Amino acid sequence: MAEPNSYEEQRRRQVEENKRKLEELRLHRLSAAVKPMPPQTKQLKLRKAAAPPALTQRSGRVASLLRQPDYRNISILSGTYVSKTLPPDLVYVAEEVRAYAFSKAKELKNQLCSDHPSFIKPISNYAATSSWLNIRSQVNKRYLTWSDEMVFLVDEEDGEFHMPYHALSGSFGNGWKWFAIGHKLADGDCLVFHLVEKTKFKVYIIRASSYYEKDLLTPLAQPL
Repeated sequence: MAEPNSYEEQRRRQVEENKRKLEELRLHRLSAAVKPMPPQTKQLKLRKAAAPPALTQRSGRVASLLRQPDYRNISILSGTYVSKTLPPDLVYVAEEVRAYAFSKAKELKNQLCSDHPSFIKPISNYAATSSWLNIRSQVNKRYLTWSDEMVFLVDEEDGEFHMPYHALSGSFGNGWKWFAIGHKLADGDCLVFHLVEKTKFKVYIIRASSYYEKDLLTPLAQPL
């Protein structure tokens, strides 16, 4: 019976020795002092929306122009019916209005220097809002560059608009839309292009709205 007593006595001493060591190390106090770290929250960075690009080329005359009259809605004077279901940008002018603008553009073309080729381009609703303008049927291709190249359109106030010319399709590409919007082109307007250099066109605008202003410019007849 002495062996079991000696084993229990040894076990009791070992347990007390372990308790003493733990007390010395104070592990239970250290574990109580350690506080769990709060979870880190990921901060979201707000991205600012980029501002739309501003027009790099703009005529000073266009910026200072007064608001153009909405001549496209004058259906009584022109004798045409304007559908109320069409948005304003898709309203078409009367044929006599279109013909008048073309005749004035033809008069201007005849007054330009004949040493440089010139041509007339009537403007439709599609041409006034499209991102490209086809001129293949209005000008002799031998006057234009035979390869794709950047060209300049210069308005009457010497404002320059840079855009590509696509030789295969015979059209102006990106950049034309800014010219059309900047000059508020509309259905019935006519443009006179004057090729002053190999890649530079002087552009004159004959507005269809001048049809309704012609009577104001005509002097009244004097009574006999």
